[in-house]
Formats: sequence, C-alpha cells, structure tokens
Amino acid sequence: MSRTLPDILSKAYLRKPVYSASLAVFRIVFGLMILGSTVRFWLKGWIDELYIKPQYFFHYYGFEWVRPLGQYTYTLFALCGISALMFALGLWYRLVAILLFLSFTYIELMDKTNYLNHYYFVSLVLFLMIWLPANSNFSIDAKRRSALLNRFIPLWTVGSIRLMMGILYVYAGLAKLNSDWLLKAMPLRLWLPAQNDTPVIGDLFNHVWIAYAFSWFGAIYDLTIPFFLINRKTRPYAYIAVVVFHVLTSILFPIGMFPYVMIVSALVFFDSADADRLLMKIKHTWASLPIAISDNVFTFARLRARGILLMFGCFFLLQVLLPWRYLLYKGELFWTEEGYRFSWRVMLMEKMGYAQFVVKDGVTGEKIAVNNNEFLTKNQEKMMATQSDFVLQYAQILKHYYEKQGVRQPEVYATIYVGLNGRRSRLYTDTAVNLADEKDGLKHKTWLMPFSDKIYGL
Repeated sequence: MSRTLPDILSKAYLRKPVYSASLAVFRIVFGLMILGSTVRFWLKGWIDELYIKPQYFFHYYGFEWVRPLGQYTYTLFALCGISALMFALGLWYRLVAILLFLSFTYIELMDKTNYLNHYYFVSLVLFLMIWLPANSNFSIDAKRRSALLNRFIPLWTVGSIRLMMGILYVYAGLAKLNSDWLLKAMPLRLWLPAQNDTPVIGDLFNHVWIAYAFSWFGAIYDLTIPFFLINRKTRPYAYIAVVVFHVLTSILFPIGMFPYVMIVSALVFFDSADADRLLMKIKHTWASLPIAISDNVFTFARLRARGILLMFGCFFLLQVLLPWRYLLYKGELFWTEEGYRFSWRVMLMEKMGYAQFVVKDGVTGEKIAVNNNEFLTKNQEKMMATQSDFVLQYAQILKHYYEKQGVRQPEVYATIYVGLNGRRSRLYTDTAVNLADEKDGLKHKTWLMPFSDKIYGL
C-alpha cells in the first residue's frame, strides 16, 4: 500500500520500529572508512604537507579561532583515527562519537584550502550519529551492558541519515541544471580528453558527445538516485549504479575519498531486514557476539526524543535553506563564489587564475612586488587566485607581514585574471582598491569586477 506524505510525516510512522542492524552496519562501515582515510593521510605524508609545512592558513569566517597545532596535528589525527576505530566497534560510543565529530571537524576547519564536499558531509553525518542509538546492536557497549542490546529502533533514526544523503544528491543535481553544464558540457568537455589514456575506454573521451552524455547523465543520476534507492524494487539496481558511477569518477578524477564515502553511505538505504539477516548469519557462526536476537525495541525518553527531533528539524531546515543563500548576493555565483561552499556543488567548474600583488608604503609611496611562493603553497596559491574570500585574507596576511618589516601604513593591491569553464581570462578584482582596508564578512565584495557573461540555471 502506498503511503501519503501525511502518513510518512506522522508521529506513528516516524516511531515505527525497524531493525537496529541497519544502523549498526552503517556505524561499522562508516567508522572504518574514516579510519582508512586517516591512515591514508598519514602514510602519504599529507599531514605534514597540508597542515604543518604551510606558513599561513586560510580560515573560515566565524572560525578564526581554529588554529593549526604544529606537530600536535599528528596527535589530532591519531585521536581521530582511534576514535573512528572505537566508533566502528561501538566502544564507549557516545563519548567516542563526540570526539570523532570534534577531531574530524577541527581538521576540516584548520585550512579551507582543503575544503571538499565529502569532508563537510562526514562532519554532518557524525553530528547526527552522536544522538542516534547506533550501539544498540553488534557493539562492544552492548557486550558490556546487555540492557543496551535492542533488535529494533525507531524508523526516524535511520531515516535521518537517508534524508541527509537525499539532500546531498538532490542539491548536487539541481546545481547541475545550468547552461554551462547542460548546454556546453563544461567543464567535462575540458577534463575528459585529458583522460584519453584510460585503458579500454580512453579513446571515447576525445569525442564531444561523450562529455555531453556524461553531463546529462550526471544531472539525472543525482536528481533521481535517492528515490531509486529508497524504493525496494529498484534499490538493487540503483546501488549497482551508485557503485559503477562512483568507481568511474574515482578512476577519472582526483577527488579523493568522495566516491567511496558515497558508496559506503548508500548502504543505509537497504532494508533494515536485510542487515538483520546478515547479522543473524554472523550470530549463527559466532554465538558469543553481541547481536540482538530478542525483539527488544529501543525507546527514547519522551523529553529526550522531543528534544532530539526538534534539533534535527532545525538541522535539516538549515540544510535545506543554506544552499540557497547565494541568491542574497549580486553577481554570477561561479565568478564570485559567494555562497558556493556548503551547497553540494560538486565538480561544476574549471577555474584558473593568475594573481599578482603589490604592497605600497602608505607614507613613502614605495612599491614592493610580492612573490606569492614565499607565503603560500602551490595549492593555496591556486585556490587564492580564484576565490574572493581567499584574496581578501591573503591581502591581510601581506598587510601584517609588511607592517612587521617596517612598511608604514601598507596598502595592498591585486591584479588577478581568472578564466572560467574555457572562457578567456578576464580581470577579477578592481586594481584600484586597497584590499588592506577591506574587511572580511558575509556581505557582497564590491571590489570584484563584474562577470560579463551569463550562466543560466540554479
């Protein structure tokens, strides 16, 4: 029988019991994935490269207090990795979930140069998991305290993770409904030919129609996949599509762990009964494992349940509204990037910039040409040259540095040219504006030059 929207939103439906095995399996695979990512960072030397060697770091507005920890960054990563392992095992789950959320998010906030959508997604899911009874099954906590062992949990606990996944996918799809992506196949039209050495299928990437096919399929995939995953009949085929799609993107593009985050996270859409059957088979082989077999139902205390649901309601309202904040700004979003982050805009543009800065002594008028390499890493310079908030923070870095060098009332001027999605480079900033006097904030940056082209869409 099909359910109407009021039925789905009703309290009775939200309280409907589902097998806790689903959330337990998700806890295990999600925790192990974070552990693997942490170990990967350590082994590849990225902790030192990204968080210790740089002289300066770019902060998020409102999070200026988050500072690099120097050599203690290794301790922070160790804490994150150990917490991820204990999270997966379900040991001291509530405390460990908080530690994992805080340590992972602190790492994410240390330098916005390293911003990736999937880091943001992981932080959001970890925040949700703090409040969910994910240790009710197949956990060391349940082994130590049998009262925690419950075979059933309320539907909304699993549904909250599914909803977060759905928001990510749908907004990623809506973001692709723009004229550059659909009508010009940009930026895939630039990226795919660079992968023509891929075994077997590489030669296809030289054809323009392939770029268009990938662009349209990507938009349709993002907009529809959560609905196919939630449907019992289409779920197996949808999950195969998830695996194929994200493995292919992992092969073609250097986007780190994102494809694997999505493959692992999509498991939460499977029927909780499937996960329960899996745990029952494991229990049959290893009878001593803390796997629930009786029909106990986990229940929240009434006031606690109301508090969590109210908090989750506010959380998801924010997630629905935040991606639309770009409408409050003037100018083309892809050009200014004001309101671009935290809105699930994944791989939508190819943006290259060249930035030259000059520091002027406000008293003598003497000018100093800045060598960006003396202040920034290559990746930091690349990000700075195309994003307005980076430009402004870099100007403040230069101001304070040259003040210490004896330059009086330093003024900072930038000449930046940026190319967007194959367009010819054009001037990005007003060269006459002293950026040392500009303040960071949420307001539109009036010193950005206008974008003379039009990109239609959301």
